[in-house]
Amino acid sequence: MLLRDSRVARRVRTHLLDVEHGSRPHPVIVDAPHHVSDVESLDARITRLGEESFTRLLGTTVVPILNALIETSGEQQRELIGLREAVRQIERRLVRHDNQLRRLQRAQEQRPVAGVMASIDAMNRREFEQHIAGLLRRDDCTGVEVHGGSGDRGADITGYTADGRRLVVQCKNFAPYRSVWSGEMQKFVGARTLHRADVAVYVATCPFSREALDIAVQAGVTAVHRGLLEAWSAGAKLQVLT
Repeated sequence: MLLRDSRVARRVRTHLLDVEHGSRPHPVIVDAPHHVSDVESLDARITRLGEESFTRLLGTTVVPILNALIETSGEQQRELIGLREAVRQIERRLVRHDNQLRRLQRAQEQRPVAGVMASIDAMNRREFEQHIAGLLRRDDCTGVEVHGGSGDRGADITGYTADGRRLVVQCKNFAPYRSVWSGEMQKFVGARTLHRADVAVYVATCPFSREALDIAVQAGVTAVHRGLLEAWSAGAKLQVLT
């Protein structure tokens, strides 16, 4: 515990005791019913507040106590001023540290789980289809069936969304440098009609060409490109399924 166990903290405690008992006729009260010499009470407050309240405690309790002691102390004034500056330095460092942690936490929350796409890239066709089927089930789809191979009539996976809409999915685990072209998207549009699907999703481990995306928009197909697949696999909801 920084505020309890550091060298500065021990020196602050020592001066709180020495100055109170040796040089002041009356205790100092700072915004609370706790005497300056009540070191056990200070420790109890630190423990109760926890790590996240260190910065606030330094600024609202320790520094005001030192200010009061400096005003009334004699030969120990210089050392108390040095202690106050050390406490303020700790306070500034805690503020910078807290801000940095908050930035890192926000970045981590926005970043998909590390290694997701590396794991997906290592899958074979069948494993990739099973992975997508698992995501659909996770997102409350029902009657999810994996077909794949010959005789699938252009649909690798079929099922129903949570609200009962007929679902058809095409899966392509291409290399990242490849693209899904317009001809492949046109075939899937035909498969959607054949399966009488309300929701059509084309999932690929690579980008879609501009022409393929245009066809998808016109036909109402949701194109799940590599980046969207990563986020979906890491826990994000696929909007078309909700």
